Amino acid sequence: MQQQALTRRSYWLDTLPPGEPAPGPDGDLTVDVAVIGAGIAGLSTAWELVRRGHGVAVLEADRLAAGVTGNTTAKLSALHTLVYDRLRRTRGPEAARLYARSQTDAIRAAADHIADLGIACDWEETPAHTYAEDPEQVATLRAEAEAAAEAGLAASFVTETDLPFPVAGAVRVEGQAQFHPRKYLMALADAIRRHGGRLYERTRVTGLREGEPCVLTTEQGVRVSARAVVVATHYPIFDRALLFTRLSPRRELVVAGPVEAGRAPEGMYITQERNTRSVRTAPLPGGGRLLIVTGEHFTPGTGGDVEGRFRELGEWAAGHFGVERLSHRWAAQDNDSTDTVPLVGPLHPATRHVYVATGFGGWGMSGGIMAGRLLCDEITGRPSPWSELYDPRRVRPVLRESGHFLKHQAQVARHFVGDRLPGPARPPADGLAPGDGAVLTVDGRRCAVYRDEEGQLHSVSARCTHMGCLVGFNQAERTWECPCHGSRFDVDGQVLQGPAVRPLERRDPGV
Repeated sequence: MQQQALTRRSYWLDTLPPGEPAPGPDGDLTVDVAVIGAGIAGLSTAWELVRRGHGVAVLEADRLAAGVTGNTTAKLSALHTLVYDRLRRTRGPEAARLYARSQTDAIRAAADHIADLGIACDWEETPAHTYAEDPEQVATLRAEAEAAAEAGLAASFVTETDLPFPVAGAVRVEGQAQFHPRKYLMALADAIRRHGGRLYERTRVTGLREGEPCVLTTEQGVRVSARAVVVATHYPIFDRALLFTRLSPRRELVVAGPVEAGRAPEGMYITQERNTRSVRTAPLPGGGRLLIVTGEHFTPGTGGDVEGRFRELGEWAAGHFGVERLSHRWAAQDNDSTDTVPLVGPLHPATRHVYVATGFGGWGMSGGIMAGRLLCDEITGRPSPWSELYDPRRVRPVLRESGHFLKHQAQVARHFVGDRLPGPARPPADGLAPGDGAVLTVDGRRCAVYRDEEGQLHSVSARCTHMGCLVGFNQAERTWECPCHGSRFDVDGQVLQGPAVRPLERRDPGV
């Protein structure tokens, strides 16, 4: 497969890159609601609030819609792989119906916003599918189709799709959508400003004091007072409810390349087989379609040969869809909740004014819009019919905990113990090749050491500043990643992704 001119950032960021950053606040400020994070959940919350007359400030650590949301595959679907049969069994048919209603409401709300605001964002209505090639999975798919239809979706079990290869079966749901997330959200950001909302970029929040009012503190020392606070940072940067015990992070790779329109599937597809394969397309300006394939997920910091994973995903796209060259590749990160339902509502049982939106499990487009609408209702005192379903304070019987999640939590527990024991002797840094990194023991301390292409060493503490787990190196992305809670840092220790809010300390590499 040809790979010339491969862009190593998302198609959404490549086609609508960030411009000049919006400056941070020039002094302390007071607002009705402060929203931390400017992805789809944060901006959706801000939009719902400002259009109802509330004063809102959005505080973003980096750039608007350029983090997790800027790296999504941007499917707007209420079909979330195999969620409905599980919900029906673990929380009852009414929970499945509320889940379907809330996610469908989010899709309709997005369509309404696009129509009302005149947003051009490559919006396309199309069916969504969860499929399997293995005949042994047919019974599971039939049960999911039945549960999804019972929950109110236009769902059916099918054996024929427009994929260019045979499947054993698929759940098909009509009336779903795909779009360009940054075109949508940057237009929404403009609308927020027109309604009096304030958007601040490169304004990292590092402190929260709850009360009346709540007070946030930024990295620059600015204080933001607010009647209510929404933590929409993907993984919560404030974890007073111990939500880290209810979330597991996963990183997924994405490759994209042009295909002829006649060879592009019209629907959206996902399978849990082959370590996940998710497929959608997007229109290209000069004609044809961009095929976008996501998969090869792994816990951050434990991906092993990530370059090999990218290569395998690209080969799958070439072999199944005839993609001759890849134009883009990037990676996305998601958090799965214990029971597969997002955590949206009060941050902890004792709080009265702080809310959270997290745990979207790879479905943050509909989930983020849903969260914005639910949290606006909560803050303005209008109960949502699905508040209880998503309430972070809900009881969590072991029956609802997924096997993958329990395995991850066991690994986290081992990190909490093992990462604090004295480290074994490690090879010296002079064994590192250019472009490689490793955790080494230098003068009795664990150091994350990277050698750049010019041979210079970059050394920082290997302990994540969130809770002290040892980071691992992702060679394909040149990042240090925490396997416990998914924080990511560049080779000089600067925070790329939370929940960490402080950089890794600089260290002497010892050579």
